[in-house]
Amino acid sequence: MALDGITISALVHELNTKLTGGRFFKIAQPETDELQITIKQAKEQYKLLISASASLPLVYLTSRSKTAPLTAPNFCMVLRKYLSNAKILDIYQPGLERIIHFKLEHYNEMGDICSKLLIVELMGKHSNIIFTDTDYKIIDSIKHISANVSSVREVLPGRTYFIADTTHKLNPLEISFNDFKTAVCKPMPCAKAIYTSLTGISPMAAQDICFQAAVDGDKSAVALTDTEYSALFTSFSQIIERINIHNYDPVLISQNNIPVEFHSYMPSIYGSTCEYEHYDSISLLLEDYYGKKNLITRIHQKSSDLRRIVQTTLEKDYKKYDLQEKQLKDTKKREKYKLYGELLTAYAHEIPSEVKQASVLNYYTNETIIIPLDAELSAMDNAKKYFEKYGKLKRTFEALESIILETKSEIEHLESLINALDIAVSEDDLKELKEELIQSGYIRRKSSDKKAKYKSKPFHYRSTDGFDIYVGKNNLQNEEITFKLANGGDWWFHSKTFPGSHVIVKTEGKELPDQTFEEAARLAAYYSKGKGQEKVEIDYIERKHVKKVSGAKPGFVIYHTNYSMAISPDITGIQEIL
Repeated sequence: MALDGITISALVHELNTKLTGGRFFKIAQPETDELQITIKQAKEQYKLLISASASLPLVYLTSRSKTAPLTAPNFCMVLRKYLSNAKILDIYQPGLERIIHFKLEHYNEMGDICSKLLIVELMGKHSNIIFTDTDYKIIDSIKHISANVSSVREVLPGRTYFIADTTHKLNPLEISFNDFKTAVCKPMPCAKAIYTSLTGISPMAAQDICFQAAVDGDKSAVALTDTEYSALFTSFSQIIERINIHNYDPVLISQNNIPVEFHSYMPSIYGSTCEYEHYDSISLLLEDYYGKKNLITRIHQKSSDLRRIVQTTLEKDYKKYDLQEKQLKDTKKREKYKLYGELLTAYAHEIPSEVKQASVLNYYTNETIIIPLDAELSAMDNAKKYFEKYGKLKRTFEALESIILETKSEIEHLESLINALDIAVSEDDLKELKEELIQSGYIRRKSSDKKAKYKSKPFHYRSTDGFDIYVGKNNLQNEEITFKLANGGDWWFHSKTFPGSHVIVKTEGKELPDQTFEEAARLAAYYSKGKGQEKVEIDYIERKHVKKVSGAKPGFVIYHTNYSMAISPDITGIQEIL
């Protein structure tokens, strides 16, 4: 979720606790819309990251440093001029706005004490970092907004700073029950009415307020009873009380080990299918959440070229397969043409010349059939023509059977590569996938490139019963774990109908409990293209019964007499070994 006013209130409390009284030690601008400020507080030193990125506005304390450009941008130079060694007097949030004010004290050139404000607005595409004096006269900003860009306000040196009130929302910290009811009573779902009427309340927080009040968030607000409004206000007031007494419980919400949400307190709208990780620091939560999300985004961006190659080839193969299937369907006429030829040969002496059809007895079924004829040809020549058509279609059928199997095999291989791209989590994973594409002939190896060894390793999990489970990230790893890592007595799992990862359970000579079988099957379902299905059918068998076909693509195997189970692709609670 985006940073809402509630989360920012938790962040402001943490920053105040740790930074107030500290001094700016270093100011850097590693990106055009980002600051990193080192702050010394007593014997501690903190790094504060402030980003006004339109896509990812953030403020949090971090232990990581970013490389700054050799020549500092103008905004950074202005801040250094005024705020080097500036003391932090206060950090506060106006109302529940997505805005943080840093009140700072510094000495001017004459040695006099002066005050300044560094204002951080975390408002999506309108995010900004604005430097003003205490009268809110703008000294500079990391983004200059002229009247040509915004008709609401200008953010330029010399202009007066103010918070643009374009939505006319109420301040949740200063609202009575009657104000709440009047503001929310709109002809729209009550959850939406809450977050569109009150500052700093996100859609998720609004849904949680409704859930806590046992009110359907999709019910029209104008249809609510007084009892329901009272329940909503009570639920809402509990959140405001949290803010007032600084009772925060930062939590990261994940599904199948992928972070999906975060909040400054434990929401009630997520069920037991989610994993919850509690943090002592909202900064650490934000850093972890966006770090993981950024990693996923970055890997997807870096995989775009490989994905495009695979997807383009796959689309061509889909079209080729459809055409081949249509041609194969057409060859079904061949037996009819063979029959026509046989019957015309048998009854040629009875068929007059220059007729366009012949009615003859089919001696296989004792039924009369009508055979179209070329009137310019004799019955025997027509028979010869039908035999030629039969022969051509038979040859086409025999060739297509082999070609279609090859095309289908290539499609399955390409679909497995798409799945491998979907589950890649590191650049080494992508390098290994590129190597497979080179080996398969989809990419040419450059003359300067050598086949390299990569650090990419399969996913490693441990079952509840203590058995090690390995999951291949791509076909090369699938082959590695199946035929090199696994012993004959280990168990092998794979989706029956979808391309996906090989999953190996190391038995160490022991008998596997039912729960381990189920957890391994869940992993095989999750790391397959059937991940979005409610249930996925999984085949499982002892590794010694899995065979590799000579000349087949990497990771493609055959097996017989396997067991199967249909299971949910939910890996919640399965321990990953990092």
